[in-house]
Amino acid sequence: MPEGDTVWRTARRLHDGLAGRALTRSDIRVPQWATLDLSGVTVDEAISRGKHLFIRAGDVSLHTHLKMEGVWHVYPHGGRWRRPAHTARVVLENADHQAVGFSLGLVEVLDRVAEDDAMAWLGPDLLGPDWSLDEAVRRVTADPERPVFLALHDQRNLAGFGNEYVNEICFLHGLLPSRPVEEVSDIGHVIERGRRLITMNCERVQRTFTDSTRGGPGGGAGPRAADSTAHWVFARDRHPCRRCGTTVQRGELGDDPLRRRDTFWCPHCQT
Repeated sequence: MPEGDTVWRTARRLHDGLAGRALTRSDIRVPQWATLDLSGVTVDEAISRGKHLFIRAGDVSLHTHLKMEGVWHVYPHGGRWRRPAHTARVVLENADHQAVGFSLGLVEVLDRVAEDDAMAWLGPDLLGPDWSLDEAVRRVTADPERPVFLALHDQRNLAGFGNEYVNEICFLHGLLPSRPVEEVSDIGHVIERGRRLITMNCERVQRTFTDSTRGGPGGGAGPRAADSTAHWVFARDRHPCRRCGTTVQRGELGDDPLRRRDTFWCPHCQT
């Protein structure tokens, strides 16, 4: 699943291609919004909030979430699409560019005035103007017995971290993913270090946690992550820890048995 830095960069590309220009065509391929025509409406901005994207135009805000497979592409007007046309769920055009959302996990149109209320459940955005370390710490520590991995992953506590970040942050602080929050001596330092990492990765072509970008696309995430030098433990199960040589382990954690998340850790470096 894309992490907060990927969504932030996507919002910037959409903003650069759409903001300040009137739409010449809109095609929202979701039954509930299929008849909505935004032609002639000027796009004010595109922003991210955690892992959520918003394209604000006139009185509405187009809210999308990439989920696992989604992606937004911005093409020069008339450019050839790099994804199959049948996977396009949103098409927005102006005189210069065409923005296409493929395989989006969520598409909805909100009244601009209702956007804040609809997203009020989100914690402070790690990459947003509303960031508050104190508020993030308050939310994370509200359930002291919860595993630190799940607490940092929960978008209601702080918005932007996904599996990749949380696994790597736990390694960097020597924390087993299952360690309860109450046993983490300085959770504020853990969170703030993670925020610095995601902020630095915003401007990188390839995400990295080790300062190396050798490996697969996006910092080595995905099937080739174990061959990348950009990760300490994420997707490196059965491979030696880069720090001590112990075999990296893989497990699962989740509050809901149907939505458990993969964890990766070094049994020697993390306790």
